[in-house]
Amino acid sequence: MNANLRPLDDRIVVKPLEAEQMTAGGIVLPDSAKEKPQRGTVVAAGPGKLLDNGTRGTMAVAVGDEVIYGKYSGSDIEVAGEEYKILRESDVLAKILK
Repeated sequence: MNANLRPLDDRIVVKPLEAEQMTAGGIVLPDSAKEKPQRGTVVAAGPGKLLDNGTRGTMAVAVGDEVIYGKYSGSDIEVAGEEYKILRESDVLAKILK
């Protein structure tokens, strides 16, 4: 990641994967027909949610994890010409295990 972004609390910065260029049947999709990707790689993670007792909760995701998130989750941002998404950890639906 070119930009220095440090998410706060339980937020993460995700670099979305590229949208599919072709259907399973081999049809090339124009830009207007492509769905927004719901998968991406975590490029920055906050320290964790501040709990009532003053400690920080442990984050379930870390930098480098590939995650699936909700279709309309988070905020889209552009930094140095790159697209990113800032999400709360709770917006992550699953972590892809390799």
